[in-house]
Amino acid sequence: MKGSMIICMLACLAVKINGIALNVSAYHYELQANQLVNVPVAIVLQDQLDYALIDMGRFNKTGKVVSKAANLTAISWAHAVNSQQLLAEALNADIDMIEADIVLGQLNGEGEQLPVMAHPPANISDLTLEDFLHQIKAHNEVHEGAEKGVKLDFKSIEVFEGALDILDATIPKMSYPIWLNADIINGPVEALSSTPVDPARFFAGCMRYKQAVLSIGWTTRWGPDYREGMYTDAQCSAMLQSIQDNNVTSTGQPITFPVRAGIAAQSEEQLHKLLASVNSTNECTLTIWSSAGDYVDVELLRKLIFSFGVERVYLDVPAELAAQLDLGNTGKATATFNSLVSFGFVSLCFWAVSSWLQMQLK
Repeated sequence: MKGSMIICMLACLAVKINGIALNVSAYHYELQANQLVNVPVAIVLQDQLDYALIDMGRFNKTGKVVSKAANLTAISWAHAVNSQQLLAEALNADIDMIEADIVLGQLNGEGEQLPVMAHPPANISDLTLEDFLHQIKAHNEVHEGAEKGVKLDFKSIEVFEGALDILDATIPKMSYPIWLNADIINGPVEALSSTPVDPARFFAGCMRYKQAVLSIGWTTRWGPDYREGMYTDAQCSAMLQSIQDNNVTSTGQPITFPVRAGIAAQSEEQLHKLLASVNSTNECTLTIWSSAGDYVDVELLRKLIFSFGVERVYLDVPAELAAQLDLGNTGKATATFNSLVSFGFVSLCFWAVSSWLQMQLK
């Protein structure tokens, strides 16, 4: 009885977050309501390549729920937003997610070392991580329904741990998506020039932010002259082992695997095995990204995307490649953006319920 009451309370709390409807992977529940009513929580069980999810929604007075298929490839991105000018442009643009890089460096080349927005080898910026997050929060507070999500790409374990106090002060106040990204495993193609972020220390810090999406990837080497390369079984096994060794499966935190388009296109079997291994405990997606000029076999990449389904794949690639893929995305995916919110929050509910039940069994 107590367990049912706790779950229902979590459901009601979830649907109140910023007035945003929750989307659960393939199904987006739009809330057509002026009045919130208490409803049971349904547990939806899907096949072994999918996962158990809590479906929650607000109903109108007739109890009507509208379901829409999510298309995560339609989520739009601003990439490498590492300066005041680029941040201002991104906040004024018709995009959903703002991605930026964080290094230890100096603000305007002066003062102490602190987390700033820049991509190696640069370590000087006119924008600190703290100001970056505060400006996005201020924008979202006055643009309800058109909020921007945030993806933070940490380039070293030192900058991530140096940013924890800033994240502690900001993430709990976010009612919009927050992704924490790091390359934690050596990957294709003999990408040994970049040092992976220490996975144990990265996961330890991320455990503090149960609503955050863990965006965990591999170091890569690729470009216009590369034609052969894949995420090998060994590299995917190393990723899975790191997730298991650091108890990420026990938290239920959502995971997205950022994969480089040209390499991912040649790794369909390996990536399916990886996601199938984690989906039973953590909601998982792919985030396909590409640098300008990368060689990509477009037909193979389309095949990969549709093998997972557009409800399981985010797409952060140059406009030219997106057009070549011809996935049928037109306009801004406002409704689909709500899936970003639930991606973190539904897993947070799972964690809370699991923690409560474990306490009752002690």
